[in-house]
Amino acid sequence: MEFENPSREEIGDILKKAKRIAVVGLSNNPERTSYMVSEAMQKAGYEIIPVNPTIDEVLGVKAVASLKDINGHVDIVNVFRRSEQLLDVAKECAEMDADVFWAQQGLFNDEAYEFLKEKGFTVIMDRCIKVEHAITKNR
Repeated sequence: MEFENPSREEIGDILKKAKRIAVVGLSNNPERTSYMVSEAMQKAGYEIIPVNPTIDEVLGVKAVASLKDINGHVDIVNVFRRSEQLLDVAKECAEMDADVFWAQQGLFNDEAYEFLKEKGFTVIMDRCIKVEHAITKNR
């Protein structure tokens, strides 16, 4: 299956417009990539919503158990879960008010990609949001 991420320019536009990022699988362990990436995005001015049923809070924000528990609009659903779990997260994402489904670097799932594209979502896979933000923020 062919999948295509938006261009760097489009990714830059997405990150300029976005304000709220729901982070699925955000760990409260500062050593984990999800924590480091989310902390950097929070410091860059984004509202981070931790989505993890096993923690109470992280980065000073109360965690929610699932995407369904988020009130209001979410610009980006950023996913730190194993590739085989992406379809389940994609299905949850499709039931909420979100614009972009973003699977972190190293993550890709054909079924999740197809499912979300058919529903009109912008889908980014196998890219690090922190790296893309650093690359595109000065354009």
